[in-house]
Amino acid sequence: MSSLLGQFKLKDLLSYTGMPKATYMYWQKRFKLENPDKEIEEKIVEIRELNKDYGYRRVSGELRNQGYIVNKKKVQRIMQKLNLQVTSFTRKSRKYSSYKGRIGTVAPNRIKRRFNTHIPHQKITTDTTEFKYYEIDAKGHMTMRKLYLDQFMDMCNGEIVSYAMDKRPTARNVMNALELAIEATADCPYRRTFHSDQGWAYQMKAYTKRLKEEKIFQSMSRKGNCLDNSLMENFFGLLKQEIYYGVVYYSYEELESEIRKYIKYYNENRIKEKLGYLSPVQYRLSRLAA
Repeated sequence: MSSLLGQFKLKDLLSYTGMPKATYMYWQKRFKLENPDKEIEEKIVEIRELNKDYGYRRVSGELRNQGYIVNKKKVQRIMQKLNLQVTSFTRKSRKYSSYKGRIGTVAPNRIKRRFNTHIPHQKITTDTTEFKYYEIDAKGHMTMRKLYLDQFMDMCNGEIVSYAMDKRPTARNVMNALELAIEATADCPYRRTFHSDQGWAYQMKAYTKRLKEEKIFQSMSRKGNCLDNSLMENFFGLLKQEIYYGVVYYSYEELESEIRKYIKYYNENRIKEKLGYLSPVQYRLSRLAA
């Protein structure tokens, strides 16, 4: 009798709401089912915890690398549902300029924006950027300081092959990074080209002499044309977006440590769509194995 009463109550309720019984039964079964995307959602959350700046395209690539074939649009919908959209803090900052006029040798632009190459360690680019940090003395006074990063990047895969940091823009820092880059790229079977802007450090006799000793072509961007070295400009923008903008560092050591950790993460773990969703190191190893 109670079951029959329940049937009448359901019938009356559906009649009142105008919902067809078939629709009601469909959704009743759906709500009883376990979330069919539960595993994918958990995996997406796991990927984002390790890579806080991955958008849906890069998350899709990482899922594929782990054996999950999921449509990009579905990944996008799930990330929107879980509120996992990228919200990195970004802002424009003054670009560090190392140009001091013509103080030494200015090399021709051999690269001419032909950045693409499938040969690891053949085309290398370099540049310098600056970061601000703060020091607080015993009286609580805060002083702004700067850290300078000199680094060399492989145009083949975007891998940072060497870098050096200092509290001042020094020739020693540039030369230290250069020596590491020469050593790291010595396995290239072709003659290498090292590209830069016309900064004072790259016009130095010591710098140009070292390249000649190793039979490395020197290339320079045209004066005032940042697009001639856009690969490095893009990396600096990415680096600052992901670990610097919106964060205040209170010591040189803290900032230096974060940069080192990021470069290691970028080289070994941060996948790129144009590299077939491989990290720079994974892509280089795949090229050497081919």
